[in-house]
Amino acid sequence: MDFKWHGQSCFYISGKRKRKSRKKVSILTDPFDESTGLKLYKKNVDIVLVSHNHGDHSNLEAVNEEAFVIDGPGEYEVENTLIRGIFSYHDDEKGKERGVNTIYVLESEGMNVCHLGDLGQKELTDNQLKEIGEVDVLLIPVGGNYTIGAKTASKIISQLEPKAVIPMHYKVPGLKLDLEEPEKFLKAMGAKDKEAKDKVSISRTNLSEGEIQVHKLKPQSKKA
Repeated sequence: MDFKWHGQSCFYISGKRKRKSRKKVSILTDPFDESTGLKLYKKNVDIVLVSHNHGDHSNLEAVNEEAFVIDGPGEYEVENTLIRGIFSYHDDEKGKERGVNTIYVLESEGMNVCHLGDLGQKELTDNQLKEIGEVDVLLIPVGGNYTIGAKTASKIISQLEPKAVIPMHYKVPGLKLDLEEPEKFLKAMGAKDKEAKDKVSISRTNLSEGEIQVHKLKPQSKKA
């Protein structure tokens, strides 16, 4: 599977379909609007995942009208791709501060990819862990203030035990939101000097049961 990051919680993910097909399925997560200070150029995709309805995560004008939009908990099969939406909170006060959030798990190429959205809980519940299941690739917020920060992210990773991690939702050039830099998280994961890449390709064959892979991506968006 190929992963590109556009900033915030927005990823462009491309993977093979569940059934044999030469064409890949394209997925965009949490498209943001220009209130963030960043500009997301319009994307033609098959599926859009929206973790919650805040403007920096639910800008559907940034995608083609034909895209299939998933914006809440449930089980879905779209374009021969299985996706599960799992209920969670945007804060650690059971939604009293910022409302609810949907965690997504998508199955593709024999791997489970988990996108935590704007998770604000200090830990996942037993029921959430059961619903999420095994995680191969984890997309996790680390910028704090509006979501979990570096310390809590490390705890969540200990709960899920993924094979690969891609941090998201942190401070980047041009972003107007008050988020933390990723260095604190990367240092905790032993990846402080990790070079950022434009994209990363992950397959089941290059994942291992040993040390967790950490991938740092360059945001592909520009200043608004």
